[in-house]
Amino acid sequence: MAAEEASAGKSGFSDEELLLACQRGDSGALPEIIKRHENGIYTYLRRYTRDPVLAEDVFQDTFLKVHEKIGQYQAGRPARPWLYTIATHQAVDALRRAKRRQGASLDQSRDRSGEGGDGARMGDLIESREESPTDRLDRQEQADALNRAIDSLPDLYREVLILAYFQEMKYQEIADVLGLPLGTVKSRMHAAVGKLSELLRPAQADGQPASPALQPAGVKR
Repeated sequence: MAAEEASAGKSGFSDEELLLACQRGDSGALPEIIKRHENGIYTYLRRYTRDPVLAEDVFQDTFLKVHEKIGQYQAGRPARPWLYTIATHQAVDALRRAKRRQGASLDQSRDRSGEGGDGARMGDLIESREESPTDRLDRQEQADALNRAIDSLPDLYREVLILAYFQEMKYQEIADVLGLPLGTVKSRMHAAVGKLSELLRPAQADGQPASPALQPAGVKR
């Protein structure tokens, strides 16, 4: 209860100020960070791991690691990429452990239900308006096709698309999260969008609804 009350008093703080407060031992700072970022980071982890159960475990590990590494946070560094860097590292480690433990493809644990926010994100690329049931069905078909196409990409392309398309990160933020040069992120994004176009083209040729715009909405050069 005390931690919740302390967190409630932090609502006016920036994320960066909260991380610095964590360093000073402020018990209310980390709960406020978690409250602000839990939905975004969990959705990102679920898509990254393709497994909602594993994503939940990684989510818990992420904020344990944030607590452990809080002394390494440097004042002035943007908080969001720092948090997502930790989340990505935890996801990579968890997937490696799962592969060793299961000895089987992670494809069996993909979550393609579209629940929990991903479908809404997909809809942002299509003009918002009053829709008929047919319009909604067409849009869902577009979203499903794009989800399947993204899931089928190699990880080096999939991860930049997830961060740009779903987490709405800029190129520099993606570079910070993945620990890559800015030029590498840009080239991977260009290649990812090209491969995505190729994957979606057969569906369009078969008379399926046209896919949404492929340029990730959050990317700014």
